[in-house]
Amino acid sequence: MRIPSAIELHKASRTLTLKYGDQSYTLSAEFLRVHSPSAEVQGHGNPVLQTGKLNVGISRIEPAGNYALKLCFDDGHDSGLFSWDYLYQLATRQTELWDDYLAELRAAGKSRDPNESIVRLMS
Repeated sequence: MRIPSAIELHKASRTLTLKYGDQSYTLSAEFLRVHSPSAEVQGHGNPVLQTGKLNVGISRIEPAGNYALKLCFDDGHDSGLFSWDYLYQLATRQTELWDDYLAELRAAGKSRDPNESIVRLMS
């Protein structure tokens, strides 16, 4: 189990920094929101694509025992418990997971921006 040596919430930039010894990882609130381990997002084994989360922020962080963090997002989502192992996986696989998420959005014709709708015209 990899427990961060420091956790810093940056509300203005909507990021969370996790430090593991000399390594530091900065994760956007949007990234964390769309990868929430909650049943609402993970869909009981059938993940639900999260859209329109571009401007989401983290309003607060709460400890969940000695094994996880509860991240409370400003869109009202607060049901995911991010275990230390899951946070480390998100941090170290961030680029790959983000690229996969963007590809899923494109394939579904959806957007990160809540004020944008994508319309595909058939030719």
